[in-house]
Amino acid sequence: MSTLGFGCSQLGGLYKSMSTAEADALVDWAWDAGIRYFDTAPFYGYTLSERRIGQSLQARARERYVLSTKVGRLMRPDDTVQPGDDGWAHPLPFRPHFDYTFDGIMRSYEDSQQRLGMRTIDILYVHDIGAATHGDRHAHYWEQLTRGGGFRALAELSDARAVSAIGLGVNEWEVAVDALQEADLDVVLLAGRYTLLEQEALSPLLDRCVRNDVRIVAGGVFNSGVLV
Repeated sequence: MSTLGFGCSQLGGLYKSMSTAEADALVDWAWDAGIRYFDTAPFYGYTLSERRIGQSLQARARERYVLSTKVGRLMRPDDTVQPGDDGWAHPLPFRPHFDYTFDGIMRSYEDSQQRLGMRTIDILYVHDIGAATHGDRHAHYWEQLTRGGGFRALAELSDARAVSAIGLGVNEWEVAVDALQEADLDVVLLAGRYTLLEQEALSPLLDRCVRNDVRIVAGGVFNSGVLV
């Protein structure tokens, strides 16, 4: 992985619309700048980001870059989707439904393969698990991920070499600590929780990651632009 990565939420039109031409130009700029790690998710633009980054990378040799996407939401057709839903300027007509079960993880992985147009995905993250995200439904979804076989699905994909690494992609460090007690993870994408403004994740999460040889991808390091 390159030292700097490219977060693809904006390819899904986060808060502001982005044309396909603008998206392609942005990926081209990142590539020319030496970036070789690209992170996306089904949730970004309600599948729009995955489709765009997959198309933009098609002409590039697969072994030259690292690609990650996420599981935990299944995207179902829904004609009631409106501009601005969940902050996406012009989302595609698919509504996210949380599903962290074994079958849900497997289905999400296969759906992402098709949207990306790629047989292989390098890193697969569990997206947005945690009490801050789910509130009083957290215990229900945590049960799906643990006893419901979600972590087992990740392990099977890893054992089958369908993915090169598995982990969590979250905005709260506490759930990552819990996850490391349940599963043998390779990497944690921690968004907005380890920056110049916020460093509570140093202990116990980052300390534990060092001990267990778990890699950290620091996302949102500019605190949504506050530090720029």
